[in-house]
Amino acid sequence: MNKLSVAIAGMMLVLAACKTTGPAPARDIPTAMNQAATTLLQSRLLHATSIAVVYRGEEFILHRGELETGKSNPPDDSTLYEIGSVSKTFVGLLLANAVLEGKATLDDPIQKYLPSAYPNLQSDGGPIRLRHLVTHTSGMPGMLPLQVNEVLRDFTAHATPAKLNAAYADYGQPRFWQDLHTVSIKGPLGKDYAYSSAGTELVAHTLEKIHGAPYESLLAEFLAREAGMHDTWLRLRAQDANRLAPGYHSDNPVGTTPMPLLPWGAAGALKATMPEMVKYLRLQLSNHPAVTESHKPLVRFAEDFSIGYFWNIGQSSQLGTHYVHHGGVPRAQCYLYLVPKYQLGVFIITNQSGDATANAMERALAPLFDRVESMQGR
Repeated sequence: MNKLSVAIAGMMLVLAACKTTGPAPARDIPTAMNQAATTLLQSRLLHATSIAVVYRGEEFILHRGELETGKSNPPDDSTLYEIGSVSKTFVGLLLANAVLEGKATLDDPIQKYLPSAYPNLQSDGGPIRLRHLVTHTSGMPGMLPLQVNEVLRDFTAHATPAKLNAAYADYGQPRFWQDLHTVSIKGPLGKDYAYSSAGTELVAHTLEKIHGAPYESLLAEFLAREAGMHDTWLRLRAQDANRLAPGYHSDNPVGTTPMPLLPWGAAGALKATMPEMVKYLRLQLSNHPAVTESHKPLVRFAEDFSIGYFWNIGQSSQLGTHYVHHGGVPRAQCYLYLVPKYQLGVFIITNQSGDATANAMERALAPLFDRVESMQGR
């Protein structure tokens, strides 16, 4: 199943489970969160989760389980989690802000920001533009170096984390630029969905060229200024390393290593605590101009599915317009949901990553969505 099918299927699974269950007071949100955690931890291989909810301005955080089996070490508000590709929504937000500031346009050809000529980054005479990168319609490969795409085809194999570590050992921006020359773009630009972390890395580089500063510092400054976030990291400081949640890959009972850092880290390297994710949910539910811009649908793939600045955008009679992104690394998976109609934001994460993890989180959240729907008008 391709990434587009997974995105649509995930939304439909949650929406199909959203049925009115009767009136309930807002204080029942924690009850629904507990139910979600209980359901999730009944899944084979899953033994820890954290859930954050913002509902009509109220904040709720729940931690359950053990980060390491048998060690009685539950996650808490100081635990740093790897949030994987949810990181892409952050770089999308910064690009949206740059567009509003008049420092870039979505129609800018990416070549405008590259360090040398890349005549290969075009199709049918048209250049890859920023809008193609943020909507995954550029035809770029999923990952660079290219051999990583083969590794990820067998994601659940026990050897996959070690192969990823080997591929990204000393893989910095110079090698990325070399490999970019080998990319071949096929098909019409702006039409076909092809999920690309490599394309996301190019957006981070674009922001560096626009602002004349490293992406890491641009992100930290924006989050601190606009959301009061001070504990979200691309690279952990030595004193914070022991706060990083251990995690498990596939059905391997032995804990695995963190996801290696990509050249810019924008595609999937962020680590954050649950209180930080609450702040991010608040920001994403606000009327901040950059948030509004980043939520604009840029390409429509189906009647009920579009994409904005990296956001998957669904449409339904029950939830209205809503925004979803999944994140996954070899030892953690998560989902972030935004439902402006209900003033609702949800973030759920577990420190295990396998082929059934995403579906388990979707099923676990269904009662919470049911509960929120039942509270409307009260």
